[in-house]
Amino acid sequence: MSMRKRAFKAGAVAVALCASVALGAMAFAESPRLGQPITQSDLAEWDINVFPDGTNLPPGSGKAADGAKIYAEKCVACHGESGQGGLAARLIGGPPKATLDGGKTIANYWPYATTVFDFIRRSMPWTQPRSLTDQEVYALTAYILAANKLIGEGDEMNATTLPKVLMPNRGNFVIRFPDRI
Repeated sequence: MSMRKRAFKAGAVAVALCASVALGAMAFAESPRLGQPITQSDLAEWDINVFPDGTNLPPGSGKAADGAKIYAEKCVACHGESGQGGLAARLIGGPPKATLDGGKTIANYWPYATTVFDFIRRSMPWTQPRSLTDQEVYALTAYILAANKLIGEGDEMNATTLPKVLMPNRGNFVIRFPDRI
């Protein structure tokens, strides 16, 4: 191939490359511009994580008796009568040690009571996640903990008392970053 043909091919490749970059930039510039930039206040609504030590628990409180009423109204359809399981997981009772064949319950598997609160608050009821008030979540948590005989029937759960509940399986988890707790 002659020098002239090689130069022409190289020039054609360079022009094609520049054209594709330019077209890509134009396509990006002509995006539909949907949505809006997220703000800190937008993020704050979703920044609801609760740590094992109780950090970020909201104000409020609840007792098992109130939680039993809420459970009967909003939870029994999935978790069954007295939390024995149904369409969704069993919450109350179960074998003394968690097993892989469905034997994981609040009492024999979960390491922290605050995790129970956090999970209920974020994802229950599954048809309407995050629809429960903090009061309802505290009450449901108290009901489940009392039904598992981890707290007394009359104990009130709140940001101070909930982190103090010692779960039976607490020592059986390896904490990846213990300095963050």
